[in-house]
Amino acid sequence: MTPLVACAVLIAAVTHASWNAIAHAIKDQLLSFTLISGGGLLIGAAAALFVPFPAAGAWPYLLVSAGLHVAYMLLLMRSFTLGDFGQMYPIARGTAPLVVTVLAAVFVGEHPDGWATAGVAVASAGLVGLALWGIRGSGRRPDWPALLAALATGLAIAGYTTVDGVGVRASGTPLGYIAWLMILEGLAIPVYALHRRRAELLPALRPFAVRGLLGAALSVTAYALVLWAQTRAALAPIAALRESSIIVGAAIGTLLFKERFGAPRIAAAGLMVVGIGLMLHTG
Repeated sequence: MTPLVACAVLIAAVTHASWNAIAHAIKDQLLSFTLISGGGLLIGAAAALFVPFPAAGAWPYLLVSAGLHVAYMLLLMRSFTLGDFGQMYPIARGTAPLVVTVLAAVFVGEHPDGWATAGVAVASAGLVGLALWGIRGSGRRPDWPALLAALATGLAIAGYTTVDGVGVRASGTPLGYIAWLMILEGLAIPVYALHRRRAELLPALRPFAVRGLLGAALSVTAYALVLWAQTRAALAPIAALRESSIIVGAAIGTLLFKERFGAPRIAAAGLMVVGIGLMLHTG
């Protein structure tokens, strides 16, 4: 992984944590994800007019990925409804890198070298440790439905990360791939919300429209950067590096949601920095 690719993924981490915070801050999660999904659909449709069309070999991956992204959105909505941002976000994101490492090795034939493997392991240790400390430090019994929803979200993330890593390489155009992915995945939640809320939906969306559409723009930007990076480097290190968004999310949780940062999150941030250094080691 070159410094340019690493920089792109780190920018993606910041934008990703930011859109998740926006989504969590809108308390009606169906409204929140309707705006983010619908905004992504509009951005994708506009971009599709100006970017190359993905190659035929990418379309099976696009269709599978769209289904996994919809499942991810529904599970993330459930997680944010049931649990605190500071706990659900680290668990959902922290489980993905190690699963991606296994999936990429089994299905893509990518076997990271020793330095990259060590970097993924160290970074993942920081992420998982942060998630587990959040459960331990809450002072409450674990909320198993919330935890299971967050873990299932992490598995969905690992699934679409692996599928998209192969699909974007087959597409010949990262921009075309992200545009059509946004179109394919962007319909499901708005259609479901319209079915549930009917005439009440548009009036309910208006107060949150600006924030929701900003979240959509950040979401598309974050994943477009990741998809581009996946054409330049192995999937597992990118997945681990992208989840540095957990540290950004912890900082956002402290500033916006008044959650304590504390020593465990500082330690997790330190492990992330060490992991990044190992992933960038060129031998």
